Amino acid sequence: MLYLVATPIGNLKEFTQRAIETLDSVDYILCEDTRTSQVLLEFYKIKKPLKSYHKFNESKASLNIIEDLKAGKNIALISDAGMPGISDPGQILVKELIKNDLEYTVISGASAFVNAYVLSGYDVPFTFVGFLSDNNTKRKTMLENIKDYDTTLIFYMSPHSIEKDLLDLYSALGDREICVVREISKKFEEKTFSTLKEGFKGTIKGEFVVVVNKPEKKESHNDINADLQVLLDMGLTKSDASKVLAKARGLKKNDVYKNSHMLF
Repeated sequence: MLYLVATPIGNLKEFTQRAIETLDSVDYILCEDTRTSQVLLEFYKIKKPLKSYHKFNESKASLNIIEDLKAGKNIALISDAGMPGISDPGQILVKELIKNDLEYTVISGASAFVNAYVLSGYDVPFTFVGFLSDNNTKRKTMLENIKDYDTTLIFYMSPHSIEKDLLDLYSALGDREICVVREISKKFEEKTFSTLKEGFKGTIKGEFVVVVNKPEKKESHNDINADLQVLLDMGLTKSDASKVLAKARGLKKNDVYKNSHMLF
């Protein structure tokens, strides 16, 4: 059995009892970086053989892992922080497990984009995008594909790329509200609200999660007029109908009232 185990994204105490027991029971643990993982494992007094499994060797390493699983070994996969397979190694291995009809499961836990999304307060639905590609052609294609999404968008960004990433998003999406989150679950967790046009003016240090609010939906005159007509047919005056509709739609009463004159 292979276990994909979520690890803390900042605070080491945010680690489930089931995750600890799982890591303590397997034959060996696959790590994105054995040095980073050793800090967590020593904190919980987990002593197991460690093997490297990262983006540069995952295709080749997966073949050996499959053989070990077929031989009856129990193996855990962890990343440096968060959930394996979410912008971290794991997806290739899962595909091989499916192809070979081998058992695997996820041990639940932290994932940075979920925390950031909740902190943003933005509406569902949302689309998790992850990191924008470093390749200019692929990046352009990614931005072209998502520019018309009517959803909240969530991105991972590194300190060396955040300024360019936000500029490219502004060019592709126009100006939208953003929530930039860093140091998630740590003592100095920080969330900053601004817009894509304004960018990020805070401390550029550590990994970032940027949540981009979905585009504002502009009410058409036809939509407003249709609702106004319903209220007027119910016997409301222009003034009262405008007041009710403005409150329901989050619009200015005067703007709705001006629209009402178009009905006559």
